Amino acid sequence: MAVHKAGRKAGRVATAVAAAALIGVAASACGPDDDNGKGGGVSEKPSSSSSSSGTKSPESDAPEAQAPPAASARLADVPASVKGGVITVGDPKAKHTVKVYEDPRCPFCKKFEDGGAQALVAPVADGKVKVEYTIASFLDKNLGGSGSVHAANALRAAVEAGKFPQFHAAVFANQAEEETDDAYTPAFLLKIADKVDGLRGGAFDKAVTNGTYKKWVGEAMESFSADGIQGTPTVFIDGKKSKGDGLYEQAAFAKELKAAGIS
Repeated sequence: MAVHKAGRKAGRVATAVAAAALIGVAASACGPDDDNGKGGGVSEKPSSSSSSSGTKSPESDAPEAQAPPAASARLADVPASVKGGVITVGDPKAKHTVKVYEDPRCPFCKKFEDGGAQALVAPVADGKVKVEYTIASFLDKNLGGSGSVHAANALRAAVEAGKFPQFHAAVFANQAEEETDDAYTPAFLLKIADKVDGLRGGAFDKAVTNGTYKKWVGEAMESFSADGIQGTPTVFIDGKKSKGDGLYEQAAFAKELKAAGIS
């Protein structure tokens, strides 16, 4: 499995080597650098994006954000909840469970979200399956910066605001072209939140700028490590690990879901 430590070009080289060497293993993924994945520490320093009354908002300097894929609107009424370091989207009583391990800065996670994950929208919206997300933040340690931590914190805040599925889609839609770019600043995450109707508000904005859920971000990273996950994205369908080559195409992943009785 390729371990992503630099930009996309290096990742493509590592991926080609891994694909040639490993049969039946995911062809590409981002992976923790050292310490068995125990990265993603959260700085205690307050975010520089916090602003006091009467001062210019840092959002004015953040880039413009793109809207999430239109399909995410189907998940607007789908519940999301938190237990430990895991965020669950969908009917808690759904017959099927898909577990997804992601790091917000991982380009292969975006590739999954743009591809295979789209096959989950309809069955989640219809109550046939629930998705359990473990949001890791090891790429901050691998690459430098705090973007994964900031994004994970904001995603946790979106659960409280009742908008996690749409915001989750929007975060990946706005991933930096190069994962070495530490683009997920609190100011940019608020710009992204502007693309999700009804998400912005006092509590959400404060949580994003102040890192309210920094303790939870660490708990999520601990869950990732405790589960023994070696790279992202890693996906399990009803306890069975998904084939790596099926993650990045909607039709291919839909076949895997159908084989598990999910359609």
